[in-house]
Amino acid sequence: MIGCKNESKVENSKTSIALNYPETKKVDTTTNYFGTEVKDPYRWLEDDRSEETEKWVTSQNKTTFGYFDNIPFREDLKKRLSDLWNYEKVSAPFKEGDYTYFNKNDGLQNQYVIYRFKNEGDTPEVFLDPNTFSKDGTTSLGGTSFSEDGKLIAYAISEGGSDWRKIIVKNVETKEIVEDTIVDVKFSGMSWMANDGFYYSSYDKPEGSELSAKTDQHKVYYHKLGTPQKEDKLIYGGTAEEKHRYINGQVTEDNRYLIIYPRVSTSGNELYLKDLTKPNSKLVTILDHTDSDTYLIENEGSKLYFVTNLNAPNQKIVTVDAANPTPENWVDFIPETENVLSPNIGGGYFFAEYMVDAVSKVLQYDYDGKLIREVTLPGVGSANGFGAKKEEKELYYSFTNYKTPNSIYKYDIENGTSELYRKPKIDFNSDNYESKQVFYNSKDGTKVPMIITYKKGLELNGKNPTILYGYGGFNISLTPSFSIANAVWMEQGGVYAVPNLRGGGEYGKKWHVAGTKMQKQNVFDDFIGAAEYLIENKYTSSDYLAIRGGSNGGLLVGATMTQRPDLMKVALPAVGVLDMLRYHTFTAGAGWAYDYGTAEDNKEMFEYLKEYSPVHNVKQGVQYPATLVTTGDHDDRVVPAHSFKFAAELQDKQSGNNPTLIRIETNAGHGAGTPVSKTIDQFADIFGFTLYNMGYEVLPEKVTDEVKG
Repeated sequence: MIGCKNESKVENSKTSIALNYPETKKVDTTTNYFGTEVKDPYRWLEDDRSEETEKWVTSQNKTTFGYFDNIPFREDLKKRLSDLWNYEKVSAPFKEGDYTYFNKNDGLQNQYVIYRFKNEGDTPEVFLDPNTFSKDGTTSLGGTSFSEDGKLIAYAISEGGSDWRKIIVKNVETKEIVEDTIVDVKFSGMSWMANDGFYYSSYDKPEGSELSAKTDQHKVYYHKLGTPQKEDKLIYGGTAEEKHRYINGQVTEDNRYLIIYPRVSTSGNELYLKDLTKPNSKLVTILDHTDSDTYLIENEGSKLYFVTNLNAPNQKIVTVDAANPTPENWVDFIPETENVLSPNIGGGYFFAEYMVDAVSKVLQYDYDGKLIREVTLPGVGSANGFGAKKEEKELYYSFTNYKTPNSIYKYDIENGTSELYRKPKIDFNSDNYESKQVFYNSKDGTKVPMIITYKKGLELNGKNPTILYGYGGFNISLTPSFSIANAVWMEQGGVYAVPNLRGGGEYGKKWHVAGTKMQKQNVFDDFIGAAEYLIENKYTSSDYLAIRGGSNGGLLVGATMTQRPDLMKVALPAVGVLDMLRYHTFTAGAGWAYDYGTAEDNKEMFEYLKEYSPVHNVKQGVQYPATLVTTGDHDDRVVPAHSFKFAAELQDKQSGNNPTLIRIETNAGHGAGTPVSKTIDQFADIFGFTLYNMGYEVLPEKVTDEVKG
């Protein structure tokens, strides 16, 4: 039974919006962890298939969208987002078989379209249009892979934002589907064996809800073209000894070897090799432990090139012969440096991209390991790409930073010159903005970098609306990149700040590990330190600060706002991992244990997790910041129950008049493949909620114009 309770008003300089939160029932549910009873009154919301949960979602959305309808400038934001989004976006081209392909979005299309042409100067034709996959644009492209001769394409589709995929195979010339669709595929690549078939990965379909039930035994299959899926050959993962949560197979470009990468979590992999030239060859063990992240980047015959962080936290490239491929035989090819390495190959060269304080530097090496040159980049920011087939003479790379839209450059591989290939025509003048990198000290004295981007001429008066965005986990690096939504925020005089927190990969394995398990608090301290820096240096103040993050970043926001509710005015946790005692019981959540540990590990780990778990640290009578929790009802990565339970706790215990709302996107998942139309709506709501709760009745830019006038 859903009723109304907890009437709340949002006090504003001019108006207030009355709120009646839906009643969320409490059920007496407890779990015993090492002798400690932990109450879990909202566990019933974990049942994503129940009618009661569905009614709760509907009721919460009604309240939330009713609130949004009263924000006076919401439509202004939506219009500006739509106007700015409406420019042609084109990816770097790539060659497969007789065609050159690229992705393009005309402006406001929900999904990017794949185009192609045979010869330079030809008018490109539409090859694959994901906007036709479903009427509402919620079925998206989830990956593509071409056969060796480029005559066939295997592509994956995601329906409603789910991580579950279907694989379709088409003849590229006729565009006809050539065989039955492969179903129930998850966390998988598609790696072709010449033109005969491909390797892919999946789990057995779980009993119960496929959106929340646990999946933990991944399997690699080989699909031979022209045969039914039920005849696909199981390659690895079918026994108790081979049980891993994530396993992928990769075929070398010359079709000589299959490499198998089993993982028990998101970090660390075992490594096995199979000689495909010998039909009955056995898997050869290269690494029988998960102490490193190691993968094959190239081979020349039996000479293998591996990228590894085994005894090299910042990564290096090693070579070894396939006849004796274990680590004691590895020889350094590009040794480890003080900066993190992310290499690629193209045109017969290695391109070693390094992160120097989260900014790109690229070095070009030949196959003997000789340094050819440092690639001259267009500026300070993020360069991505530098991949091409071995015979190519040119390659393409992209360049961006927080104020510069993604531009494509053509690179002459032999002489090392770059030329601008395509620059977007967008109604945003980057010259009016600046990015500044600063370093601040975290609680324990660790120096942390942060890039702050804003309009030139910003007055440091403590009154600038500011979004502090963070992630801090899973070895993921936040490098400078342009965002249309953030551009709209900065147009309003908003400051956008991104610190490179521990737990990320910006400074290699040590930086990552320093933000995991019993050191996770370092990440929250780094984020709090970033907020304090912005306040102390008058970029903003607590009345004008919003914190934002998604997934692991949603956990970051949830933990920070429950530990320091005084620090910010607005909190924006998106698709967050918010119940740290039960995250590992849903879908593939147990694979995150490398970063988090689990409540079942031991008493010490349980107590540490409980100490910061956002769901378990909402306290009665505390005034929390205005909070907008966002999630998707089809999120099967971080199940929406995390967000449901956190919102219920906040609505029950929040003191004062700051609103606590949850926005639940229907027929949407963790974020990838979300239609542009829904993304625009989401940002209009997020920015509208943020600015309104900072006290704005009209958009800040209009306030500024009035003052100038």
